[in-house]
Amino acid sequence: MSMKKPKIGIARGVFPEVLAKLEAHFDVVSNQSDSVLTKAQIIAMLKDCDGAFTTGGDRIDAEVFVACPRLKIVANMAVGYNNFDIPAFNAAHVQATNTPDVLTETTADFGFALMMATARRITESEHFLRAGKWNKWGFDMFAGSDIHGATLGILGMGRIGQGIARRGSHGFGMKVIYHNRSKLDSATEESCRASYVTKEKLLKTADHLVLVLPYSPENHHTIGAAELAQMKPTATLVNIARGGIVDDAALALALKNKTISAAGIDVFEGEPSVHPDLLTVPNVVLTPHIASSSVPTRMAMANLAADNLIDFFAGREVRTPINNLPQRAGT
Repeated sequence: MSMKKPKIGIARGVFPEVLAKLEAHFDVVSNQSDSVLTKAQIIAMLKDCDGAFTTGGDRIDAEVFVACPRLKIVANMAVGYNNFDIPAFNAAHVQATNTPDVLTETTADFGFALMMATARRITESEHFLRAGKWNKWGFDMFAGSDIHGATLGILGMGRIGQGIARRGSHGFGMKVIYHNRSKLDSATEESCRASYVTKEKLLKTADHLVLVLPYSPENHHTIGAAELAQMKPTATLVNIARGGIVDDAALALALKNKTISAAGIDVFEGEPSVHPDLLTVPNVVLTPHIASSSVPTRMAMANLAADNLIDFFAGREVRTPINNLPQRAGT
């Protein structure tokens, strides 16, 4: 007698190959039109589902679990999970998973690229060229700041931060300093050629400051007006962490007043909305949350989220759990 397949809901569009992989194991309801679902629409999709495949923009909390009592697992196609209310997951005995590791190197590549674009004023100069304003060469035309030999500051020294540190120290001869919730072990520091400093020294010393810390209520507006005022006027700031880590209004004002030289921002408060003042300052590079967006990496993220669902319902341990439940609910 054949067992009825578990039912899963996929909240956003996903690679056709990953959809086919999931359809081999589950009864799937999917949103391949990739429309952004409201909370009510997510609940309507998941109300009779056993599992869910989500992205970082889909809020999953107690309200969802009350309305969707069959849910046993939600697999997030993202490393960050501030869209998950983890205490609510635990109370409802629902497994949460994410997709760490597979995006580390690609995201570190992007963080470094965004830092270089910011330091060398690439976006600003391209706008100038496209507007037809380039009619002569000038000795100081879009003169930016150097990366090689400069001091790279990293706030948040997890896997991605370490990847950026290695690129800076090994590839560009940068002096790397970092601040983290806890100091790294000496072997990791040595491999990154990085030195631990206080947050105050990090802000005052870095020529280029990159933010790679996870979002939490405690980290909200970690960089605001007071912190920006401590930075060098020649310094740049790059945020590839999460929206809300930086006070975007304060940043826009700091850029306008030249409190700092320039910024590169991939994540925003209230995204996909962007603070309008950031759109009016020229000395900023803006990208739409694409730090992990290479085809191989996004495919690896989607496959890992799918594998977590498949393993769970096969009674195996999930590969990348966020919460540790007392027993496997998939068995």
